[in-house]
Amino acid sequence: MWLSMLGMTALPHVGGLCGGYITRKEVKTWYPTLQKPSWRPPNAAFPIVWTCLYTGMGYGSYLVWKELGGFTEDALVPLGLYGLQLALNWIWTPIFFGAHKLKLGLMNIVLLTGVVGATMVSWYPISRTATLLMAPYLSWLCIATSLNYCIWRDNSEEKEE
Repeated sequence: MWLSMLGMTALPHVGGLCGGYITRKEVKTWYPTLQKPSWRPPNAAFPIVWTCLYTGMGYGSYLVWKELGGFTEDALVPLGLYGLQLALNWIWTPIFFGAHKLKLGLMNIVLLTGVVGATMVSWYPISRTATLLMAPYLSWLCIATSLNYCIWRDNSEEKEE
């Protein structure tokens, strides 16, 4: 059982590591050329925050999986929504940082935020602890969505290359 816990807790970090590879170059070259709001978090905060958020959501998914007896029919919706939000999360970085598509990134993160909310609603009757582990993630997504919107609003289309 502990192997399942470790695997499910680690799974979200896979996309984070791949996204970090894309972001590493762009945060030094393209990202500084964009107009950003004064309230944006410092660049150094992002890897720390995402490490905590990925760990919390991963462990939450394990709690739901364990409570439902694994990948059962009852787990289809709660873990399906979790998988969908994880996929949307993982593709945001290649869209925003890799392809420089600010508007598409914004559309993705708005959808992602909604799917995370739906995931939390589906998890609540199963595990309140798992749901609460997702709360910081939803809060951070609200900040990230606002940041993405301001960057899209304040930067012309030609910056999107």
